[in-house]
Amino acid sequence: LLNCLFFHLLRFEVDLLDWDNLLEINRSLSKLLVVPNLKTGQFQPLVECITDEEEYQMKGMLRRVNTLAKYAQDKEVRVMIDAEQSYFQPAIRRLTMEMMRKFNKERSVIFNTYQSYTKEAFNDIVVDMDLARREDFYFGAKLVRGAYMEQERERAQTLGYEDPINPNYQATTDMMHSIIEEVMRQIHLRPVGRIAVMIASHNEDTVRYTIEKMKEYGVGPGDRLICFGQLFGMCDQISFPLGQAGYSVYKYVPFGPVEEVLPYLSRRAMENRGVLAKVKKEKRLLSQEISRRIRTGQAFYKPAPSTV
Repeated sequence: LLNCLFFHLLRFEVDLLDWDNLLEINRSLSKLLVVPNLKTGQFQPLVECITDEEEYQMKGMLRRVNTLAKYAQDKEVRVMIDAEQSYFQPAIRRLTMEMMRKFNKERSVIFNTYQSYTKEAFNDIVVDMDLARREDFYFGAKLVRGAYMEQERERAQTLGYEDPINPNYQATTDMMHSIIEEVMRQIHLRPVGRIAVMIASHNEDTVRYTIEKMKEYGVGPGDRLICFGQLFGMCDQISFPLGQAGYSVYKYVPFGPVEEVLPYLSRRAMENRGVLAKVKKEKRLLSQEISRRIRTGQAFYKPAPSTV
Protein backbone atom coordinates (compact mmCIF):
# COMPACT_ATOMS: atom_id res chain seq x y z
CA LEU A 1 0.00 0.00 0.00
CA LEU A 2 2.82 2.37 0.71
CA ASN A 3 5.16 3.42 -2.07
CA CYS A 4 8.10 5.21 -0.48
CA LEU A 5 9.50 8.31 -2.14
CA PHE A 6 12.60 7.25 -4.01
CA PHE A 7 14.98 9.19 -6.24
CA HIS A 8 17.32 7.47 -8.68
CA LEU A 9 19.52 10.36 -9.80
CA LEU A 10 20.90 8.87 -12.99
CA ARG A 11 17.57 7.69 -14.37
CA PHE A 12 15.38 10.44 -12.85
CA GLU A 13 13.02 7.91 -11.32
CA VAL A 14 10.61 8.86 -8.56
CA ASP A 15 8.00 6.83 -6.71
CA LEU A 16 5.46 8.44 -4.42
CA LEU A 17 3.25 7.23 -1.65
CA ASP A 18 -0.47 7.05 -2.29
CA TRP A 19 -2.24 10.40 -1.75
CA ASP A 20 -5.05 8.57 0.04
CA ASN A 21 -2.60 7.49 2.75
CA LEU A 22 -2.16 11.12 3.74
CA LEU A 23 -5.90 11.39 4.34
CA GLU A 24 -5.97 8.44 6.71
CA ILE A 25 -6.72 9.77 10.18
CA ASN A 26 -4.68 7.08 11.91
CA ARG A 27 -1.56 7.37 9.75
CA SER A 28 1.39 9.36 11.08
CA LEU A 29 2.40 12.13 8.70
CA SER A 30 5.94 12.22 10.04
CA LYS A 31 6.37 8.63 8.86
CA LEU A 32 4.77 9.28 5.48
CA LEU A 33 6.54 12.55 4.63
CA VAL A 34 10.06 11.28 4.06
CA VAL A 35 12.74 12.11 1.48
CA PRO A 36 16.06 10.42 0.71
CA ASN A 37 19.30 11.82 2.06
CA LEU A 38 21.47 11.85 -1.06
CA LYS A 39 24.67 11.52 0.98
CA THR A 40 23.65 8.58 3.18
CA GLY A 41 21.07 6.93 0.93
CA GLN A 42 18.72 6.70 3.91
CA PHE A 43 15.22 8.13 4.15
CA GLN A 44 14.69 11.01 6.55
CA PRO A 45 11.57 12.96 7.54
CA LEU A 46 10.78 16.20 5.73
CA VAL A 47 10.00 17.65 9.16
CA GLU A 48 12.05 16.43 12.10
CA CYS A 49 9.27 16.64 14.65
CA ILE A 50 5.56 17.14 14.08
CA THR A 51 3.49 17.80 17.19
CA ASP A 52 0.00 16.38 17.60
CA GLU A 53 -1.47 19.85 17.04
CA GLU A 54 0.58 20.39 13.88
CA GLU A 55 -0.41 16.97 12.57
CA TYR A 56 -4.08 17.75 13.27
CA GLN A 57 -3.80 21.07 11.41
CA MET A 58 -2.00 19.51 8.46
CA LYS A 59 -4.53 16.72 8.08
CA GLY A 60 -7.27 19.34 8.12
CA MET A 61 -5.44 21.21 5.38
CA LEU A 62 -5.07 18.03 3.34
CA ARG A 63 -8.78 17.29 3.60
CA ARG A 64 -9.64 20.82 2.47
CA VAL A 65 -7.23 20.63 -0.47
CA ASN A 66 -8.68 17.25 -1.41
CA THR A 67 -12.20 18.74 -1.34
CA LEU A 68 -11.15 21.66 -3.56
CA ALA A 69 -9.38 19.38 -6.03
CA LYS A 70 -12.37 17.04 -6.26
CA TYR A 71 -14.71 19.99 -6.84
CA ALA A 72 -12.40 21.38 -9.54
CA GLN A 73 -12.30 17.98 -11.20
CA ASP A 74 -16.10 17.75 -11.18
CA LYS A 75 -16.49 21.29 -12.56
CA GLU A 76 -13.73 20.81 -15.17
CA VAL A 77 -11.62 23.73 -13.98
CA ARG A 78 -7.96 23.77 -13.01
CA VAL A 79 -6.17 24.33 -9.70
CA MET A 80 -2.70 25.87 -9.73
CA ILE A 81 -0.78 25.34 -6.51
CA ASP A 82 1.44 28.36 -5.86
CA ALA A 83 5.11 28.07 -4.94
CA GLU A 84 6.77 29.42 -1.81
CA GLN A 85 10.35 29.72 -0.54
CA SER A 86 12.76 26.93 -1.47
CA TYR A 87 12.80 25.59 2.10
CA PHE A 88 9.00 25.08 1.97
CA GLN A 89 8.86 23.89 -1.62
CA PRO A 90 9.87 20.20 -1.24
CA ALA A 91 6.75 19.50 0.85
CA ILE A 92 4.49 21.57 -1.42
CA ARG A 93 5.89 19.92 -4.52
CA ARG A 94 5.57 16.47 -3.01
CA LEU A 95 1.92 16.91 -2.07
CA THR A 96 1.09 18.54 -5.39
CA MET A 97 2.56 15.65 -7.36
CA GLU A 98 0.54 13.20 -5.31
CA MET A 99 -2.57 15.23 -6.05
CA MET A 100 -1.71 15.10 -9.75
CA ARG A 101 -1.47 11.35 -9.62
CA LYS A 102 -4.91 11.13 -8.07
CA PHE A 103 -6.80 13.84 -9.98
CA ASN A 104 -4.98 14.13 -13.32
CA LYS A 105 -6.17 10.81 -14.72
CA GLU A 106 -8.12 12.22 -17.67
CA ARG A 107 -6.79 15.78 -18.01
CA SER A 108 -4.58 18.30 -16.25
CA VAL A 109 -6.57 19.46 -13.22
CA ILE A 110 -3.75 20.08 -10.73
CA PHE A 111 -0.77 22.27 -11.70
CA ASN A 112 2.48 22.68 -9.79
CA THR A 113 4.41 25.97 -9.88
CA TYR A 114 8.11 26.02 -10.79
CA GLN A 115 10.18 29.07 -9.86
CA SER A 116 12.91 29.62 -12.43
CA TYR A 117 15.06 31.63 -10.05
CA THR A 118 16.06 28.45 -8.22
CA LYS A 119 19.11 26.52 -9.39
CA GLU A 120 17.19 23.22 -9.25
CA ALA A 121 14.13 24.35 -11.24
CA PHE A 122 15.08 22.53 -14.45
CA ASN A 123 15.94 19.27 -12.69
CA ASP A 124 12.75 19.45 -10.61
CA ILE A 125 10.41 19.75 -13.58
CA VAL A 126 12.29 17.07 -15.56
CA VAL A 127 11.90 14.65 -12.64
CA ASP A 128 8.20 15.47 -12.27
CA MET A 129 7.42 15.15 -15.98
CA ASP A 130 9.16 11.78 -15.99
CA LEU A 131 7.10 10.67 -13.00
CA ALA A 132 3.90 11.66 -14.82
CA ARG A 133 4.99 9.65 -17.86
CA ARG A 134 5.83 6.52 -15.86
CA GLU A 135 2.80 6.72 -13.59
CA ASP A 136 0.54 7.53 -16.58
CA PHE A 137 -1.11 10.73 -15.39
CA TYR A 138 -1.47 14.16 -16.98
CA PHE A 139 1.07 16.81 -15.99
CA GLY A 140 0.34 20.48 -15.30
CA ALA A 141 2.88 23.22 -14.63
CA LYS A 142 2.85 26.96 -14.07
CA LEU A 143 6.19 28.61 -14.86
CA VAL A 144 7.22 31.79 -13.07
CA ARG A 145 10.47 33.58 -12.33
CA GLY A 146 10.03 33.77 -8.54
CA ALA A 147 9.34 36.31 -5.81
CA TYR A 148 11.62 35.66 -2.82
CA MET A 149 15.10 36.29 -4.21
CA GLU A 150 16.46 38.71 -1.61
CA GLN A 151 14.85 36.86 1.29
CA GLU A 152 16.27 33.53 0.11
CA ARG A 153 19.78 34.93 -0.27
CA GLU A 154 19.74 36.57 3.16
CA ARG A 155 18.56 33.37 4.83
CA ALA A 156 21.20 31.26 3.08
CA GLN A 157 23.92 33.67 4.15
CA THR A 158 22.66 33.88 7.73
CA LEU A 159 22.34 30.11 8.18
CA GLY A 160 25.46 29.29 6.20
CA TYR A 161 24.11 27.08 3.43
CA GLU A 162 24.54 27.34 -0.34
CA ASP A 163 22.49 30.04 -2.01
CA PRO A 164 19.68 28.17 -3.84
CA ILE A 165 19.01 31.12 -6.16
CA ASN A 166 20.48 31.80 -9.59
CA PRO A 167 23.20 34.48 -9.52
CA ASN A 168 21.38 37.13 -11.57
CA TYR A 169 18.29 37.98 -13.61
CA GLN A 170 19.80 36.75 -16.88
CA ALA A 171 20.59 33.37 -15.33
CA THR A 172 16.97 33.14 -14.21
CA THR A 173 15.78 34.03 -17.71
CA ASP A 174 18.08 31.39 -19.19
CA MET A 175 16.68 28.86 -16.71
CA MET A 176 13.09 29.72 -17.59
CA HIS A 177 13.78 29.50 -21.32
CA SER A 178 15.53 26.14 -20.87
CA ILE A 179 12.48 24.85 -19.01
CA ILE A 180 10.13 26.17 -21.69
CA GLU A 181 12.08 24.41 -24.44
CA GLU A 182 12.17 21.13 -22.51
CA VAL A 183 8.45 21.34 -21.86
CA MET A 184 7.79 21.94 -25.57
CA ARG A 185 10.01 18.99 -26.44
CA GLN A 186 8.09 16.73 -24.08
CA ILE A 187 4.74 17.97 -25.40
CA HIS A 188 5.95 17.07 -28.90
CA LEU A 189 7.13 13.59 -27.83
CA ARG A 190 4.07 12.55 -25.82
CA PRO A 191 0.44 11.89 -26.77
CA VAL A 192 -1.55 15.09 -27.34
CA GLY A 193 -2.73 16.78 -24.17
CA ARG A 194 -0.58 14.92 -21.65
CA ILE A 195 1.22 18.12 -20.61
CA ALA A 196 -0.37 21.53 -20.07
CA VAL A 197 1.53 24.66 -19.06
CA MET A 198 0.82 28.23 -18.01
CA ILE A 199 3.53 30.78 -18.76
CA ALA A 200 2.94 33.32 -15.99
CA SER A 201 5.22 36.11 -17.15
CA HIS A 202 5.17 39.85 -17.71
CA ASN A 203 8.39 39.66 -19.72
CA GLU A 204 7.88 40.35 -23.41
CA ASP A 205 11.01 38.46 -24.44
CA THR A 206 9.87 35.33 -22.59
CA VAL A 207 6.44 35.51 -24.22
CA ARG A 208 8.05 35.88 -27.66
CA TYR A 209 10.42 33.00 -26.91
CA THR A 210 7.49 30.79 -25.91
CA ILE A 211 5.60 31.57 -29.11
CA GLU A 212 8.70 30.81 -31.19
CA LYS A 213 9.11 27.45 -29.46
CA MET A 214 5.42 26.66 -29.91
CA LYS A 215 5.84 27.17 -33.64
CA GLU A 216 9.08 25.17 -33.70
CA TYR A 217 7.49 22.16 -31.97
CA GLY A 218 4.15 22.39 -33.75
CA VAL A 219 2.06 23.51 -30.77
CA GLY A 220 -0.76 25.74 -32.00
CA PRO A 221 -2.77 28.33 -30.04
CA GLY A 222 -5.91 26.28 -30.65
CA ASP A 223 -4.37 23.20 -29.01
CA ARG A 224 -4.91 24.89 -25.62
CA LEU A 225 -1.80 23.21 -24.18
CA ILE A 226 0.03 26.48 -23.48
CA CYS A 227 -1.63 29.46 -21.85
CA PHE A 228 -0.32 32.81 -20.66
CA GLY A 229 -1.07 34.78 -17.52
CA GLN A 230 -0.52 38.33 -16.32
CA LEU A 231 -1.83 40.29 -13.36
CA PHE A 232 -5.01 42.25 -14.01
CA GLY A 233 -3.99 45.84 -14.73
CA MET A 234 -0.44 44.96 -15.76
CA CYS A 235 1.06 44.50 -19.22
CA ASP A 236 -2.13 44.66 -21.24
CA GLN A 237 0.10 45.39 -24.24
CA ILE A 238 1.16 41.73 -23.89
CA SER A 239 -2.19 40.18 -22.97
CA PHE A 240 -4.40 41.79 -25.62
CA PRO A 241 -2.31 40.93 -28.72
CA LEU A 242 -1.99 37.35 -27.45
CA GLY A 243 -5.76 37.07 -27.09
CA GLN A 244 -6.37 38.65 -30.49
CA ALA A 245 -4.02 36.07 -32.04
CA GLY A 246 -6.00 33.19 -30.52
CA TYR A 247 -3.75 32.30 -27.59
CA SER A 248 -5.24 31.43 -24.20
CA VAL A 249 -4.62 34.39 -21.88
CA TYR A 250 -5.68 34.85 -18.27
CA LYS A 251 -5.70 38.04 -16.22
CA TYR A 252 -5.02 37.18 -12.61
CA VAL A 253 -7.11 38.88 -9.91
CA PRO A 254 -6.02 38.37 -6.28
CA PHE A 255 -9.04 37.95 -4.01
CA GLY A 256 -9.12 38.14 -0.24
CA PRO A 257 -8.89 40.43 2.80
CA VAL A 258 -6.97 43.66 2.15
CA GLU A 259 -4.40 42.88 4.84
CA GLU A 260 -3.57 39.63 3.03
CA VAL A 261 -3.85 40.78 -0.58
CA LEU A 262 -1.65 43.89 -0.25
CA PRO A 263 1.44 41.98 0.97
CA TYR A 264 0.89 39.53 -1.89
CA LEU A 265 0.74 42.37 -4.42
CA SER A 266 3.86 43.95 -2.93
CA ARG A 267 5.72 40.67 -3.54
CA ARG A 268 4.49 40.63 -7.14
CA ALA A 269 5.71 44.21 -7.53
CA MET A 270 9.11 43.17 -6.17
CA GLU A 271 9.16 40.16 -8.49
CA ASN A 272 8.27 42.35 -11.46
CA ARG A 273 10.32 45.42 -10.62
CA GLY A 274 11.97 45.09 -14.04
CA VAL A 275 8.52 45.38 -15.59
CA LEU A 276 7.64 48.30 -13.35
CA ALA A 277 10.74 50.07 -14.63
CA LYS A 278 9.13 49.93 -18.09
CA VAL A 279 5.85 51.43 -16.91
CA LYS A 280 6.57 54.57 -18.97
CA LYS A 281 6.21 52.49 -22.11
CA GLU A 282 2.83 51.15 -21.01
CA LYS A 283 1.61 54.64 -20.07
CA ARG A 284 2.78 55.95 -23.43
CA LEU A 285 0.90 53.20 -25.28
CA LEU A 286 -2.25 53.88 -23.27
CA SER A 287 -2.00 57.62 -23.97
CA GLN A 288 -1.59 56.97 -27.68
CA GLU A 289 -4.65 54.71 -27.74
CA ILE A 290 -6.80 57.20 -25.80
CA SER A 291 -5.75 59.98 -28.18
CA ARG A 292 -6.55 57.80 -31.19
CA ARG A 293 -10.03 57.02 -29.90
CA ILE A 294 -10.73 60.68 -29.17
CA ARG A 295 -9.61 61.69 -32.67
CA THR A 296 -11.68 58.99 -34.37
CA GLY A 297 -14.69 59.27 -32.05
CA GLN A 298 -14.37 55.56 -31.29
CA ALA A 299 -15.14 55.05 -27.60
CA PHE A 300 -15.18 51.26 -27.88
CA TYR A 301 -12.87 49.20 -30.01
CA LYS A 302 -12.99 45.54 -30.97
CA PRO A 303 -9.79 44.72 -32.86
CA ALA A 304 -9.76 42.19 -35.65
CA PRO A 305 -7.93 38.90 -35.06
CA SER A 306 -4.21 39.23 -35.61
CA THR A 307 -0.98 37.29 -35.34
CA VAL A 308 1.64 37.83 -32.64
